[in-house]
Order: sequence, then structure tokens, then C-alpha cells
Amino acid sequence: MVTRDFCLRIPKVELHVHLEGSIRPETVLKLSERNKVVLPANTLEGLKDWYKFRNFPHFVEIYVAVSKCIKTPDDIELITREFLEGQAAQNILHTEATYTATTIEKHNGISWPDQHAALKRALKYGKEELGVTASFILDIVRGDPAERGLELAHWAVGAHGDGVCALGMAGIEGICPADRYAEAFAYAHANGLPVIPHAGETKGAESVAEALLVTQPVRIGHGVRCLEDPAVVRELVAKQIPLEVNPTSNVCLGVVASLEAHPLPLLMDEGLYITINSDDPPMFGTTLTDEFFRCAETFGFSEDILWSLCVNAANAALLPPDEKKALIAKMREGFAAAQEVEEDDEQ
Repeated sequence: MVTRDFCLRIPKVELHVHLEGSIRPETVLKLSERNKVVLPANTLEGLKDWYKFRNFPHFVEIYVAVSKCIKTPDDIELITREFLEGQAAQNILHTEATYTATTIEKHNGISWPDQHAALKRALKYGKEELGVTASFILDIVRGDPAERGLELAHWAVGAHGDGVCALGMAGIEGICPADRYAEAFAYAHANGLPVIPHAGETKGAESVAEALLVTQPVRIGHGVRCLEDPAVVRELVAKQIPLEVNPTSNVCLGVVASLEAHPLPLLMDEGLYITINSDDPPMFGTTLTDEFFRCAETFGFSEDILWSLCVNAANAALLPPDEKKALIAKMREGFAAAQEVEEDDEQ
């Protein structure tokens, strides 16, 4: 039987996690006090209670309120350093995190160059002091004007390979057609920048089909509702476009009724390319380690299946070939070591 300790020890890669959605309540309290931002609670116990997921509007309320606590480039560096420390503590060797730069600029007036410099300082700390790597997916917020999406695409292209790995699209599915940002996606593709949209979470397979057509993605955030249309499934399987699946998030947001009802095993049986991720961990009461353990416990995943999910994520990462090869070699060595510890504990 797979244990949580084993899921903690194994080397992992995470491809779908939001930086702002990963800020711990302790840090939010620190930032709110430092920047004189009034929150619904002013104690750690109160904030932890407020953080507990209730419904989607409450989740959005928390996300926006937390983002408004980030007032300076130093705040950005702080949350990114703490995020990377949390990843390192879970043996997550590489992360590609979504970051909503336009929201930070809009609410807090921090220019993109200042944001970018702060993110890079934290990435340098993560690599040199913690031994982990990361890069960012800058996401267009659905509902924003097309001009804003194109502006963000310019930011992302300008920082490609310098802390930024892709252009994303997140926000409320269906609030506007994806082709509102067609010019932004075309600009990204023309300049060699990958695109990774959220789709097929709160809307059905038609949202995935739209993302495939309009964005020409290298991966899809969520995508679990592709199963509603066999033609969409066939296209995803044929192209082997990785899906960034977030099981606990799907339960919290009502995409599925329970983890037991999650279509993860069916997605895998269909031959879809699956990776496991945590989305907004403290807001959903989870971590990537917990996601691996809960899936192993619920679906009876073996160590071999967990390894296949780990290596899926590594192969889907937007890294140069030599870095990816070195990462997978390191993961293979670490996974074997974790198995040895597990065997010793069982004896």
C-alpha cells in the first residue's frame, strides 16, 4: 500500500498551480499588516477559517483579496520564495506556475518590469539555495479586453526563457469567446512561445474543443470534461496533449461530486496524457503530495502508476532537452531511493 510518506519522498514536477493561490494564511496576515490592507479576519485562526473553501464566489473573494495584499516588488519576491520553499519541502524539483501579472498591476500598480525582476530574484534563490527550478505561465484573464491580452502576450514573449515559459488563459470559462484573444495567441506562436489555456473545468467538452482550435495548446489546464465528447477525446489522444488534472480542486468547485466519482481512472484508460497537480493548494486544503496520496488511496494506484504520472509531468515540462533529460534522471534516482525507504519501513 502506498503511504503518504512515500508520496512526500518521491521527486515530483508540478505543472498547474497558481502562485497567488498558493499564498499561506500566515503570509497573507503578514502582508495585510505590513500594507494596511483590511481583511475579513485579522488573526491567523480567523484567516485560516476564512480560507476554508465554501463555494466558488467565496473562492474568488479570497483570491482577489489575497492579490490586493501584494503591494510591492518585495512582496512578490516574498510570496515566490515561500512558494518555492513549500515546493522544495515536498520534493517538487520543477514547477511551472501560473501567475496573473495583469491583476497585480491593476490592483496594486506594480509594473511588469518590477514584477518580473522580483520573480527572477526568487527563482535565483530557489535554484541556488533550495535546489529547485521554476518558471511562470502568464495568464490572460477571460473577460479582459483583447488589447490587454495582447499586451500580456508581449510581456510573456519578452520574458520567454527568462522566468516565463508560456502564455496562459484562465478565469471564468464562457464569459467571453477564446478568440477574443486570437491576436495574442498568434503573437505568442509567431515568437515561439507556447500557449496553455484553462478549459474543460466549469464548462464542458466544447470549451476544450474551442481551446484546441483557437489556442493550439501544448497542454490544457484541467480538461477533465473532455469525456463529454468522444471526438474531443480522440483529438487529445491523437495529439497526446497533456491534461493538467487537479482532483481535489475539481471536487471543491463541484466539477465532480467526490474524489471517488472523479473520472481520473477513465481519463487514463482512454489513453489521455495525464498529469496530477494541486491548483490552489491552501485554498483547497491540499498539496501535490496530498493529491498523489489521495489518488493512490482512492483508486488503488501502485508505485509504478505514480512513477508514470511523475514522469508524464517531467516530459510535459517546458524545459530544454538537456535539462529535461537531467531532471528525469534525477527523478528516477530519487524514486528508487524512496522505494528503498518504503521497503525498509515495511520490514
